[in-house]
Amino acid sequence: MKKNINLIFLLILSSPFCFTLVGKSNFSKQTIDLGLVVTDLNQSLKFYKEIIGFQEITGFEVKGSFPKKVGLSDGAPLDIHVLVLGEDENATKLKLMQVKSKKKTLKIKQPFIHTVAGFSYITVFVENVDLVWSNASKLGVLAYAESPQVLPAGLPQDICLLMLKDPDGNFVEIVGPKTKSLK
Repeated sequence: MKKNINLIFLLILSSPFCFTLVGKSNFSKQTIDLGLVVTDLNQSLKFYKEIIGFQEITGFEVKGSFPKKVGLSDGAPLDIHVLVLGEDENATKLKLMQVKSKKKTLKIKQPFIHTVAGFSYITVFVENVDLVWSNASKLGVLAYAESPQVLPAGLPQDICLLMLKDPDGNFVEIVGPKTKSLK
């Protein structure tokens, strides 16, 4: 039995996938970039920059035959606006694009995060939830449902969650210290 276990361990260590089990990971970055197709680029940029606090950096275009060849679009060019959380080279990037194509971009009405399969929300961790809430109020964006709320029992009680929806109805969780109204 011990001989079989040693043989199995030896096979695992010699496997091409071993680097994910022992030693270095295959990931070149510890964050992911998220692409978000929107129906009104200006409204979405305003929401993510003026309410949430993202900063815009230099974006890029993807045009020619490439978008169609790799399945990004039906051939429509992509003009991608890149937003970041902070100035670190590895900061999370949110890539916004409004695609001008023959096929109209559909908005899906999603009352809860579980009603549509796929990525349902993003979570942004902040130092000041009140600042985000104030920015949202100034632009007429209301908190969703009965948020903000203190996290449930068993989780840190000095943290709250403010749920917002962007102009296309995507959920955006704001997580940070309790707001003044909850203290």
